[in-house]
Amino acid sequence: MKRLVAAPLALIASLLLLGTAHAADKVRAAKAVPVAWSFIPLDVGQEAGIWAKYGIDIEISALAGDAKLQQALAANSLDFGLGSGPGMAFAAKGAPAIAVAAFAGEPRNLAVVVGEDSPIKTVADLKGKLLAVTTTGSLTEWLAKRLSIDEGWGPDGVKIAALGSFEAFMAALRTHEIDGMMLAVEAGYGLEEKHAGRIIVGMDRYAPHFHTHVVYTRRELIKDNPALVKRFLQAFFASIAYMKAHREETIQISMKVLNQSRAAMEKTYDYEISMLLDDGHFDPEAIKVLKDSYVEMGMLPVRPRDDQIFDAEFVPVKP
Repeated sequence: MKRLVAAPLALIASLLLLGTAHAADKVRAAKAVPVAWSFIPLDVGQEAGIWAKYGIDIEISALAGDAKLQQALAANSLDFGLGSGPGMAFAAKGAPAIAVAAFAGEPRNLAVVVGEDSPIKTVADLKGKLLAVTTTGSLTEWLAKRLSIDEGWGPDGVKIAALGSFEAFMAALRTHEIDGMMLAVEAGYGLEEKHAGRIIVGMDRYAPHFHTHVVYTRRELIKDNPALVKRFLQAFFASIAYMKAHREETIQISMKVLNQSRAAMEKTYDYEISMLLDDGHFDPEAIKVLKDSYVEMGMLPVRPRDDQIFDAEFVPVKP
């Protein structure tokens, strides 16, 4: 009798242990801003079941710029963050998070947007004007300064106001407290549909060799659980591969997540999908542009070493 009882109990125990061994890892991931189509791989992966396939139970949130993302990573409120290439300068300044993969090339996802009734018609009209950006040290600030430098006006030829959120941008635009804003292209398309704004110029022309977006994680997590970092990146780039192979599904998900029209999301997909990278590698030419700019724009006193701003241990990624 004891053997008959013990056998089922042993089976139950082994099943429980098996379930525990394969329980999904809970991972906290955040986007630097909520309105960027280029951060959609997190949501696409969730909707398509890709995170679950790689044993990850993902919690997705969004913040108000690169500085806020770095603060959350430093406070151990996040495990992974999707932020900007320019934000890698934070690591060189001693921030505890570092880039582990690049996932977007030239900044096709950002543009200068002005109000529908604005007197600004061309890039030349932006000289001396006040543009809203998300936060200090963010991609939007970097591009505003880059535009000014490339146009021959110096780093301060365009004035900058760090306002954080899209809602703050729009409130300031309506009251004419700002002249324009460095905004996601998809948001610009949406404003054009509503006759509330106009795109003046896309930012890809100012940084054709670039890492617009990278994946960040805490150095502590790399040390303590490198296998989780590897799996996260595999799932993330599997999500990008899914997006490239499934246009309609990606458009449907982005319409829901970004609360944008089909027309705006179709235009965005077709314009931006080519900037998403397949394997996370860091391009030497793009890294050189970033390093030079850190000094040129006064973000760092000298060009940093590679290991100060990114960790290439996990790339190229093979999902």
